[in-house]
Amino acid sequence: MSSPTPAHQPQPQSDPALYESLNVHNVYSQIAPHFSQTRHKPWPLVSNFLLSQPPGSLGLDIGCGNGKYLDVNPAVYLLGSDRSPELIRLALEEGADRKSAVDGSKARGREVCVADGLALPFPAGRADFVISVAVVHHFSTRERRVEAVRRLLECVRGGGKVLVYVWALEQGSSRRGWDEGMEQDQLVPWVMRRNQPKKNKDRDRKEVEGEEGKEEKTFQRYYHLYRKGELEEDVVSAGGTVVDSGFERDNWWTVATRP
Repeated sequence: MSSPTPAHQPQPQSDPALYESLNVHNVYSQIAPHFSQTRHKPWPLVSNFLLSQPPGSLGLDIGCGNGKYLDVNPAVYLLGSDRSPELIRLALEEGADRKSAVDGSKARGREVCVADGLALPFPAGRADFVISVAVVHHFSTRERRVEAVRRLLECVRGGGKVLVYVWALEQGSSRRGWDEGMEQDQLVPWVMRRNQPKKNKDRDRKEVEGEEGKEEKTFQRYYHLYRKGELEEDVVSAGGTVVDSGFERDNWWTVATRP
């Protein structure tokens, strides 16, 4: 059964903040535990970026979700934020579980907070690096996406690096089937299923993809699918300089700096 569409739902251009509240924030608040079960393995390029940072560096993970990147490099100090209180709670819980599994005198607890990507609480120009993975594509107008990138750039000192990942439009070889020429603004379903084994992550992932299990409820999440070169354009519009970029796992990514 699909989740009901709110009556007289606003369109992105007329009320983007309300549109995102209905089609992004409210969705993640309902799917957070299930979403977290499918988000445990860090992506290689993001891990390599984190591991390349000098020991003692201060970093931010904007849109940290359940915190899967917060512990990749214990030699840096990485703070996390996310718009979803439910995902922040899970990030804290998983961090506490990890801390209890090692020597408590050596383990560091996670420091995370609830924050909107357009109203970040971090002091400007203080971080050495920032990552933002699968976040900017949830803003429903180009103006808001550029502003979100600008806020990321403002967090880093001069010469500091910002790594941004967004979903790509060019996914012709993936199961989703999007590709050039298709609509870039999409409502993407997230399927919740009955009788899901909470501790079997592999089977949980299969059920999300519809391979087994019985459908219970479908939620629709808003995404803007980036075409080739568009993320770099947004970085430049936000006042940043692109130092590297590429394509990985159906995502466009870029590393940027600010003057």
